[in-house]
Amino acid sequence: MKKLFGGFYLFYSTVVFFLLMLLVCPFIIISMGIFKEKTGRKISFYFLKCWAWGFSLLTCLWFSANGAKIDTSRSYIYVGNHSSFLDALAIVICIPQAFSPLGKIEMLKIPVFGWIYKRLVVMIDRSSRESRDHSVAELRKDLSDGQSILIFPEGTMNKSDQLLNPFYDGAFRLSIETQTPILPIAILNSRAHLPRTDPLLLNPGLIKTVFGEAIEVKGLVAEDLEELKAETFKVILGMLEK
Repeated sequence: MKKLFGGFYLFYSTVVFFLLMLLVCPFIIISMGIFKEKTGRKISFYFLKCWAWGFSLLTCLWFSANGAKIDTSRSYIYVGNHSSFLDALAIVICIPQAFSPLGKIEMLKIPVFGWIYKRLVVMIDRSSRESRDHSVAELRKDLSDGQSILIFPEGTMNKSDQLLNPFYDGAFRLSIETQTPILPIAILNSRAHLPRTDPLLLNPGLIKTVFGEAIEVKGLVAEDLEELKAETFKVILGMLEK
């Protein structure tokens, strides 16, 4: 019975997801077409928030943010855990400033969403060294323009029984190179509402996000990378365990 309800609920939520995407798509096209890149992204991000809030209201999947107060006048490298497709909604709703996320090229295959994704996300094909280098260059450019970015340092969605998988170096190397602070995020229970391995168990409720204090990197050098990565891992794991 639980899976039967979940199946209907998943179908309804998927329809809502794509209909709302179709609704905001023209506004994102216009924003990206008539404004400069930075301004266009900020305006597009506003419409993306409208999409996410609309989806939340119509599906009874609520999102809350707690923890450290974020100074939106600064740029950050947001770093968080990733264990469910609902994480995308959580970060759009909960992060209080426009940001450029690093995302997998495979997401381009999703109808409508893939088109918007291509214009708002810095894409990476992890199997290609050229793609990885290009993605890092794009992220570095966004940071130099004062734009925050988001990276899931586990590299892919966590399907294991562990709360957090080991981190890749990329986010932390970029943080040190650009002297941009790390802002840790913990998305606490998205997997409980939409398990990656069994989407038929989708269920409504509140998905909670917690922000940690910004980790300053001023003065850090390449040799400090492992320590910075370990500190960030410890902070995020601690928030997840609470």
